[in-house]
Amino acid sequence: MEEINLFKTYLLVEKKYSPNTISSYESDLEEFKDFFDCDLCSLKEDDIRKYLKYMNEIELSDKSIARKISSLKAFYKFLLIDRRITSSPMEGIEIPKVRKNIPHTLTEEEVNRLLDIPLVNSFSYRNKAMLELLYATGLRVTELVNLTLNDIDLDNAFVRTMGKGSKERIIPMGDYALRYMHLYLNEYRPKLLKREYNDYVFLNNHGKKMTRQGFFKNLKVIANDAGIKSDISPHTLRHSFATHLLNHGADLRIIQELLGHSDISTTQIYTHVSTEQLKKNYQDFHPHGS
Repeated sequence: MEEINLFKTYLLVEKKYSPNTISSYESDLEEFKDFFDCDLCSLKEDDIRKYLKYMNEIELSDKSIARKISSLKAFYKFLLIDRRITSSPMEGIEIPKVRKNIPHTLTEEEVNRLLDIPLVNSFSYRNKAMLELLYATGLRVTELVNLTLNDIDLDNAFVRTMGKGSKERIIPMGDYALRYMHLYLNEYRPKLLKREYNDYVFLNNHGKKMTRQGFFKNLKVIANDAGIKSDISPHTLRHSFATHLLNHGADLRIIQELLGHSDISTTQIYTHVSTEQLKKNYQDFHPHGS
C-alpha cells in the first residue's frame, strides 16, 4: 500500500528510526490493513474501535495492544501531515496503560559465573570480550553487534554507539572489558577474519558480522554451562548492568545517560528492582525478616 510505504520512508528519513523499529511499525500496519482490506484513509473512529474489540477477543496482551495503537496513531499523524486525510480516526482512541514489569536481572555472583568462560580459542575469547563489554556498558544487543573498529577507543577506554533515534552515546569501559577487548582485537579477531575485509568488531566463524541471533544462541549455551537456569537474554545483562550500578550508589541520571534512555521514567524501573532486592536481603538475613 502506497501510504504505508511513504510512512516507512518518513520514519527512515525524517525520524531516523532504526530498520528494526520500522519493521515493527510495518508489521502492525500490515495486520491492520489485512483486517479491513480497504482504503485506510477512509476509516473512522468506529472502525478503529472494531479493531480494538477484535484485538481483545483474540486475547492480545495490553502491551501488544498499546504498541499497535501507538503505531496507528503515528501512521495517521503522518497522513495528516502529508494531507492525505483531514482528521484522524485515532483522535478519540487512548493507549491503554501498561504496568511495567520489573525486569529480570542476574545477581552479581551469577554474572561472575557467566563471565568465567574457559578461554581456549578465538571463539571463547570473542565471547568473553562480548560479555564483558555488554556488562560493562549496558549496550543493547543490536548496538553490540553493530560496533565497528572505529567505535572502539582502547587508548581512552570508551566505546561509541549510535542508539535509538540515531542518538550517539560515549560509554566508558571498565578494566575487565578493556583487558579482554585488547586481547580479542589484537590477538584473536585477526584469526577470525577471512579473505574479505570486515570492520565489524565481533565476527562469526565465517568472518562476517556476528548476528543478534548468533550471540543469543551462544549466550544460552554459556549460561547453561555456568549453571544459570533462569531465562536469560542479552537484555538481561543490560538490566543487570543498570541494577548493579544503582545498588552501588550510582546516580539515576548517570544510568539514564549510559543506557541512552530519552525519558528518566524508563530508567526509574530499576529503582523498583533495587527495592525488591533490598526486601529480599532483609527477609534472608534479618533474624525476624521472615
